[in-house]
Parts: sequence; structure tokens; C-alpha cells
Amino acid sequence: MMLPLYASATSVVHTMIGVTDDVILVYFLVLNSFYGLLLILSIPELWGHWHLSDDEHLRHVLGSEALPPLTILVPAYNEQATIVESTLSFLTLQYPRHEVVLVNDGSPDDTMNTLVREYDLYQVPPAVMISVPSKPVRAYYRSRRFSKLFVIDKENGGKADSLNAAMNAARYPYVLAVDADTLIEPDALLRLARPFLLGKSVAAVGGTIRVANNCRIEYGRVVEAGVDTRWLPGIQTVEYLRAFLFGRLGWNRLGGNMIISGAFGMFRRDHVLAIGGYRTATVGEDMDLVVRLRRYLRERGLKDEIPFIPDPVAWTEVPTSHKVLGRQRERWHRGLIEILWANRDLMFNPRYGSMGMLAYPFFFFGEMLAPVVELTGYIMLVLGLAFGVIDLQFAWLFLLVAIMYGSLLSFWAIILEELSFRRYPSLKDLMWMSIFAIAESFGYRQMTVWFRLQAFWKFFRKEHSWGTMTREGFAARKPG
Repeated sequence: MMLPLYASATSVVHTMIGVTDDVILVYFLVLNSFYGLLLILSIPELWGHWHLSDDEHLRHVLGSEALPPLTILVPAYNEQATIVESTLSFLTLQYPRHEVVLVNDGSPDDTMNTLVREYDLYQVPPAVMISVPSKPVRAYYRSRRFSKLFVIDKENGGKADSLNAAMNAARYPYVLAVDADTLIEPDALLRLARPFLLGKSVAAVGGTIRVANNCRIEYGRVVEAGVDTRWLPGIQTVEYLRAFLFGRLGWNRLGGNMIISGAFGMFRRDHVLAIGGYRTATVGEDMDLVVRLRRYLRERGLKDEIPFIPDPVAWTEVPTSHKVLGRQRERWHRGLIEILWANRDLMFNPRYGSMGMLAYPFFFFGEMLAPVVELTGYIMLVLGLAFGVIDLQFAWLFLLVAIMYGSLLSFWAIILEELSFRRYPSLKDLMWMSIFAIAESFGYRQMTVWFRLQAFWKFFRKEHSWGTMTREGFAARKPG
């Protein structure tokens, strides 16, 4: 009696596995083919930007007063390890006219005291027009050392709330939102402002983020790039390279880029104020702002563009522990879920052009649901082994399409970097990046799938926490 029941159960499981296997393989084949398309589209974009950045006349104009003045917005929470170097890097950027508005978001560590001591801050009367709401401000400060530095000390309200407070104090028409642990290359603002000189209306511009771990840093500048040979930061170096060098660059050709990194993005201040500033009810405030901005522009028939520029580079410290990486990736994915759910009316909506017909469906099916589909693939493999009905063809195809194809794309990103900007001239660094491109698929990828799956649980529970992001500090890392 038991044998027929077991045979029947095995037959049902075999059928279920077969159907699910086909769906999973098609899913990853389509998804990775789209990534391949982004790679192909990024090549002419990269070539054009590379030649444009080498134009002698353009470099001359970039150094002139033709560029719009801008305000750098720096939210800071528990950043005492990096705040002196990063603030100095913002203050000494090559740009005709800019200011730095730094917001201490109620840090319980020594961030504020470090700023007061290192930059000789003195309190000034409150003379700021409140255009968007934020948590109460305790005091405003200016620096005796740098006239362009303005510091706000306020009660804790989160990153988005701090950016709103900084936006209120900004004096200039364009604002650059950065993270306090970001180190910007000296000429990055000049390069980031390039679209403003090409005769088109620009609402926002995004730049490239690279990994600062194991780079040699002097006076708030990366003077020698290096790849961290530790597993976690090393793999993230390749991951960031792939995401920015062809992932976001390819979207320029498709016209639907929905993300500008919160660590390095420039916006027209009047547009941001018109949509109510940053929304504090999400942990993905950077993507949320871009989506709302694109909706605002589309609904009013404005033709302002939101391009990504590959050569303005900012450097940031990435997590070096599994715990901190897990908090970061869970929060990123939870923010993605929140934003896609809040804007679900965009799905295949022709009113919103390429964002509705292409970008939103891609981020929904290809980014948000990817960890769920991948987990299902692993479960099917385990069930197949348990019931003795494992499909070896599926196992190999799943390994090839879902996992190894990502390594191939990483190799292409490394090749594009080597052919274009060559920020990592050392052969040793190229060797380590190649090793990490392979290693990413075995352990790291599955770990981040787990982190991202946790985001669904926290989203349904309506959790809004960020978690503690501890840092080593720039001084702790030297190449070699």
C-alpha cells in the first residue's frame, strides 16, 4: 500500500519539479540576457563619454563660471571615524562655486565634537527658510577655517530627514546629495556637471561609486586605488564595478534609469522642493526620490533628462562583516519593495513612457523577485535529490544560467574598466578582481539572496529600521 502512495507522490513531485524548472530557467535566461543587453548598450555610451571627457575645449569650459553653483548636502550619523577626511574632500573639490551643508543627525558618538574641534565651528543665528519639514534643529554653525562650510546640528530623524534639513539651508540652484563616508575625486563635480553644458534640460545626474577599502587615502583623497583582498570587500569591489559601469550606463540608452545612488547624485533644487523633498517614510529614499521626480516631470510634460555619467567617481567604504552587509542589503531590498509597491500603477503604464513600460517591470520582476525565484531553484534541486528525481540537465543549466552567467558579466565589467578608465592599474588588482568575479557565485551570492529574502518579511511587518552601520574608517586601510 505504501509503495503506490510513494510512487504517486514521487510522480507529482517530478511533474511539479519539471514545470518549475522550466519556468526558472526561462526566467534567468531572459533576465541575464537583459543584463547582456545593458552591457552592449553601455559600450557606445562609455565610448562617447570617454571621448567627451578628453575634449580640451570642454575641459576649459568646465573650469569657467558657466557652470551652475551647487550645494553639497552631507547627512552624518555616527561618522566620527571618517567625518574629518570626507568633509575635507567636499570642501576642496575643483569647482567654480560650491558650498557644503553638513547635517549632524543627532549622532550619539563624537561626530559633532570632532567637527567643532577640527573645523573651528562657531554658532550662528538661525536664518534658514523652512521649505520642507525636518526634525527640530538644535543649532547652526559656520567654520572659521572654511567659509563655504555650514553645519546643522539637529535631532535624529534619519537620512532623508537630514537631507531635507540641508535642502532648506542650501543657497544654490543645484544640490549634490552624498553620504558622509564618501570621498569624491577632485574633478568629479566638473565631470558630473558636464550635461549642463550640452544644451539640454537636466533634472538630475548620477555618478559612479567605487569601493575605497584598501585604497591609500591622504587628506580626504584616494591617491592610490587598491582592491581589498578580503573576501567581502573584494567581491563588493567587482559588484560595484558591474552595477555602475554597464548596469546603470546601459539604461541611458533605454531612457528609464530609476536609481541615482544616495551616495553621489546631483539634483535641481526647485524640482526636489516641488515634489516635497525626500520622503522619510521609506528606507530607500534615493530611488524613491528619482521615481517621484520622473513621475513629476512626465505628468507635467517636462523634457528634463536624468542621465548617468560614468567618469565622475566617488569612493565609499563597504561593509567588511557579514552582519553589517546583511543589514545593508536587507535595507536596500526592503526599500526597493516599498517603492515598487507604492508606485505599482506604473506597471506597463504607457503614460510614463520607458519608465512604465520597461524600467518598472524590469525592477519588479528582475530585481525584486529575483531572490524568490533563485531560492525556488535551490529548493527544486533539494527536492529532486530527496525524491531521487533530480534532473541533471536542469542542475547544470541552472548553474550556468543563474549563477555562472553573472561571473561572465563581472569579467566584462572588469574588461570595460581596463579599456576605459583604468582606476586599478596594478596587475595584482586585476588578478584579484578576476578571482572575486568567480568567487562571487559561490557563497556570497547565496548569502545576499538570504539577506534580500528577509526584506520581504520585514516589509510585511512594516519595519522601518535601518540597523547600525559600523565602519573601519579610512585611516585603517592601506594598499598592499
